[in-house]
Amino acid sequence: MQEFFESIGINAPVFDYLVMPLLIFLARVVDVSINTLRIMFVLNGKKTIAPILGFFEALIWLLAIGQIFQNISNPMSYIAYAGGFAMGNYVGMVIEEQLALGRVLVRVITPEPLPELVEYMKEKGYRFTSVGAEGRYGKVILMFTVIKREMLKSFISKLKESHEKAFYTIESVKRISEDDLNLMEDKPRFASRLKSMIRK
Repeated sequence: MQEFFESIGINAPVFDYLVMPLLIFLARVVDVSINTLRIMFVLNGKKTIAPILGFFEALIWLLAIGQIFQNISNPMSYIAYAGGFAMGNYVGMVIEEQLALGRVLVRVITPEPLPELVEYMKEKGYRFTSVGAEGRYGKVILMFTVIKREMLKSFISKLKESHEKAFYTIESVKRISEDDLNLMEDKPRFASRLKSMIRK
């Protein structure tokens, strides 16, 4: 690789202290970003795409660590490796947020019923359960619903319209019952979501 860069006019010091650290940094960013996405797919039970991402993650990591060992006396390689790891975590989280795949369980607790929110969920075809419960200050309404992550932002906006101070929690759902699987299938799929994100 060094010979190639020397052939296009990049001398050895520039290669060792600028080009190689930059390549290690970029490789680590890609590697850790893939790792973040792979974990997301594992948690969502995606058995097909997670192993493919794992293959490329390991391959890129080996290439990056190989360059570290070849430039073991160069402190810039270590800085680039660590910096790429940090940036990769950030990039992976941003990509994961943009893809918004999977489903989430939303729990809503309010002191009184929210008929507007109930009608909204019925219109959108959300499945939900509403029960009476006992809270610290008396009777409350406890609502459960499972929705696609891409719909979460609009759902929370509607909830805030109905009750500005409503208490809610959100957590990821790995799997739902087989009867509901087709009704709540993640569409658009990973590839189409990724393409639309790249076009932005």
